[in-house]
Amino acid sequence: MKRIKTKYPGVFYREAERIGGRGTEQVFYIIFKKDGKNQEEKVGRQYADDMTAARAARIRGERIEGKRQSRKEIRQELKAQKEAWTLSNLWDEYEQGKPESKTLKTDRGRFEKHIKPSLGEKEPHQIILLDIQRLTRNLEKKLKPQTVRHVLGILKRIIHYGMKHGHSGPLPFPVDPVKVDNRTTEDLSAEQLKNLLKAIDESEDIQAANIMRMALFTGMRRGELFKLQWNDIDFDRGFITIRHDPKGGVSQKIPLNDQARDVLKHHPETADHVFTRCDGEPFKDIHRRVNAIKEAAGIGADFRALHGLRHAYASMLASSGQVDMYVLQKLLTHKSPIMTQRYAHLRDDTLRKASTLAGNIIEQAGQRKEQESAPAAS
Repeated sequence: MKRIKTKYPGVFYREAERIGGRGTEQVFYIIFKKDGKNQEEKVGRQYADDMTAARAARIRGERIEGKRQSRKEIRQELKAQKEAWTLSNLWDEYEQGKPESKTLKTDRGRFEKHIKPSLGEKEPHQIILLDIQRLTRNLEKKLKPQTVRHVLGILKRIIHYGMKHGHSGPLPFPVDPVKVDNRTTEDLSAEQLKNLLKAIDESEDIQAANIMRMALFTGMRRGELFKLQWNDIDFDRGFITIRHDPKGGVSQKIPLNDQARDVLKHHPETADHVFTRCDGEPFKDIHRRVNAIKEAAGIGADFRALHGLRHAYASMLASSGQVDMYVLQKLLTHKSPIMTQRYAHLRDDTLRKASTLAGNIIEQAGQRKEQESAPAAS
C-alpha cells in the first residue's frame, strides 16, 4: 500500500479497508531511529482506534524519549502477565481442584477481599517482606488475630500449591506466624448465674435445659456431652467415664456430683445416648436451642451457651480458694496444666485477699497491744 505523508515529520498513513464499516480508513505509522536503526511501527487506525496524525506524532515523540512501549511490546507484556503464575492465577487453579464447600467459600471471600487487592498480580518471587508487613498491619486494624492467621494461612497455602505443581518458587523469606491468644475465659456474675438457672428451670426444652445443667455442674465439653451414653455413668461408684473420642486420646473419669446425679436421674432415657434429638439420634449441634435459654436469661451474645458454662464451672472452683490447680486440671480433663493456668489469676486473687486479711488481723492485734500497754491518764 502507498505511503501518504502528513504534515508531521516521521508520520504517514496508508489507506485500508475500514474495520466494522464500509469504505476505507487511514492506518497511521511512525518512523524514528532507535539504537542507530530506523524503526517503523503501526500506531493505530483512523476509526477503529480513533487515531489521528497529531496523536501519532505525540506517540512518536514518546517512543523516541523512551516513555512509551510499542504495540508489540504491550501485547507481549499482556501475554506474559496472563501466563505468569501470579497469586490470582494460582488461586484460580487451586480452587478448581477443590470441591465446593463452606470452607472453600470462606477462603475465597478472604482471598478476594484481603489478598488479591494488594498481592493478586504478583508472583511469589516478586513479593517482598514489606508487602507482607503492610498486609498484616492492615489486617490487624480490622480483623481478629485468629482471622489474620487464617488469611496469611491462605497465602502460604496458595504459594505451597504453586511450588508443589512446579508453577512457582517459594517466598524469598519466612512469614512469621501471627500470635493468637485463644485463652478466652468466660464467667458469669452471681446475678447472671441466678437468671440463667431460672431460665433453665422455666424452659420446656428438657434436652437443652439438662445439657446446660450438666455443662455447669460437671464442666464437660460440648462434644463429650453429645457423645455421653448411659453406660458411661456409674451411679453406684459416682463417676462418669469419658471414653468416646475424648480430647487427649485416652479415656478419663470425672466425679458424678449430687447435682449432676439428680439431673441424670430425672432425664428421659430413650436411647443409648443420654442427650438425643426427637428421632432418638445423638446431637451434632444444639446451638439454636441452648441460645434460646441463654437469651431468655438476658445473657449477651459473646457468652457461649455450652463452652461458657464450662468456663464458669472452672472459674467458680478456682476463685473459691478451696481447689488447687492440679485438682482443677483433673476435673477439666486437661491433658496439660498449661490450659488450666488461665484460671490461676482467680485463685491468686483469692489468695491475695486472704493474705490482706491476715495482714489486717495482725495489724489490728498490734494496735490492741499498744492500747493495752499505754499508761492510764491521771
